[in-house]
Amino acid sequence: MDTNNNQELHHITAIVENRPGVMQRVASMFSRRGFNMDNLSVGPTDDPKYSRMTITVKGDPSILEQVVKQLNKLIPIIKVRELPLFESIERELGLIKVKAQKPEARNEITQYVEVYHGTIVDVTQDSMIIEVTGDPEKLNSFVKLMAPYGIREIARTGVTAMHRGQKAASDSVKQ
Repeated sequence: MDTNNNQELHHITAIVENRPGVMQRVASMFSRRGFNMDNLSVGPTDDPKYSRMTITVKGDPSILEQVVKQLNKLIPIIKVRELPLFESIERELGLIKVKAQKPEARNEITQYVEVYHGTIVDVTQDSMIIEVTGDPEKLNSFVKLMAPYGIREIARTGVTAMHRGQKAASDSVKQ
């Protein structure tokens, strides 16, 4: 729950036809209806005919209901499902470039990377790029720890999520 504006985050997964223009149609629907996507991640499924979207929206249950109804009306969308937070796993990948000119700073940053189970993916004379994967709170926490060293750049993938257990977003997709 976001305490600033009392609106809940909702994750929606959609199985869509894997063809050009699908993401644009989804974005247009959001724009036309005045909905805001907090996050969108898209990637292919195990079947190359389909892609899977994870969409995060902020709002009350009525907003969620309207978003799901409108998504279900779009032709390239095969299946839409809400991912209740307590029934799903969410992850995000972040690349964080930090200043690291002094050996002491490099050593401290390396220790933080180990604690957060991250990976140093690039090192130059004056900076390091660190890859961290986890839930958004973990990434936010790591970014706060890196701030005193001087963050040069951040790239985050956005949340992707999946049902726990046997449920799958692609259940009952017509093949």
